Amino acid sequence: MTVQSDTAPANTLTYSKMRGMVAILIAFMKQRRMGLNDFIQKISTNSYACKHPEVPNILSISQPQEPELLNGNSSPPPSPSQQINLGPSSNPHAKPSDFQFLKIIGKGSFGKVLLARHNVDEKFYAVKVLQKKAILKKKEEKHIMSERNVLLKNVKHPFLVGLHFSFQTASRLYFVLDYINGGELFYHLQRERCFLEPRARFYAAEIASALGYLHSLNIVYRDLKPENILLDSQGHIVLTDFGLCKENIEPNGTTSTFCGTPEYLAPEVLHKQPYDRTVDWWCLGAVLYEMLYGLVSRTSTLAIIWLITSFKLTWFFIMYQPK
Repeated sequence: MTVQSDTAPANTLTYSKMRGMVAILIAFMKQRRMGLNDFIQKISTNSYACKHPEVPNILSISQPQEPELLNGNSSPPPSPSQQINLGPSSNPHAKPSDFQFLKIIGKGSFGKVLLARHNVDEKFYAVKVLQKKAILKKKEEKHIMSERNVLLKNVKHPFLVGLHFSFQTASRLYFVLDYINGGELFYHLQRERCFLEPRARFYAAEIASALGYLHSLNIVYRDLKPENILLDSQGHIVLTDFGLCKENIEPNGTTSTFCGTPEYLAPEVLHKQPYDRTVDWWCLGAVLYEMLYGLVSRTSTLAIIWLITSFKLTWFFIMYQPK
């Protein structure tokens, strides 16, 4: 008697095997792409390599196609009515043509952050270019000036991005900042999923040092998240983007402005209650959690807000009895 089996031969390509092969291929391509990104980033930030005529052509490094950035004379200096007080950081002799703008490394609501090389000292800088028209339209002059004020106070701390000088044209503001070439913490978390505890503890300690320094100046940061934490060439963290900082908050002072990134907001902020500088420590706790356990999905923002505002914390005390 012949027995027929419905079981497929071992070498047959089944649907589950095909899915497994596709997953392995995708993971391999992702890893290779990340490695290539790291390699390109190292080349593009090396001043000696960038001088070779073939490097910009191969990597397609070109100046942003914006007339004012390509030619400082295309936009006249600001008239007295167009001037914005940039304080002691202002350099009235600086102009866009003093720099060679290489590429866009960040975008925001009011402008862009560009990687630039100064024509005189040949050093690399991150130049934040802000549109005056957009700032005035959204009535954000106060926040921009607050960011300028915080940047002016950052010169003494190693874990806060520094402002070298600022200048302006008729239509734009320029903040010349330190270029931090290690990438965002967000990028590294996406790549590695999570960090071992010693590494997470190291980053958390440096973030706490930076926040403590800001608090000593009566400044609340209010926007701590992996996207605003950079890594320098030596592996230290550097906080950037001070647009949501609140100045003049005394140790017992409060404010009530609703701002920040929802996934990292403290319960009192989401409840629209007055809050103090301790909201920064809540944000640090959220960032530390992601460093240890991976990034929280941004597609479930409403669920996260519900958990933050509704979930009751339960403290467990474990008594340790030595043998």
